[in-house]
Amino acid sequence: MSEKNPASPLDSAPEEVKLAVDLIFLLESNKIDVDVALAALEIVKQDLQAKR
Repeated sequence: MSEKNPASPLDSAPEEVKLAVDLIFLLESNKIDVDVALAALEIVKQDLQAKR
């Protein structure tokens, strides 16, 4: 008999929330310093905005 995993609230979350959760997990699981992460995210933000 197979059990199905109950649906997670994240399953119906907007794509940006899912991506944010993935990024937070990646940063935390790799023990990235908060200041380094914020600086890197600012670089990413500027790069993406330049591509609009």
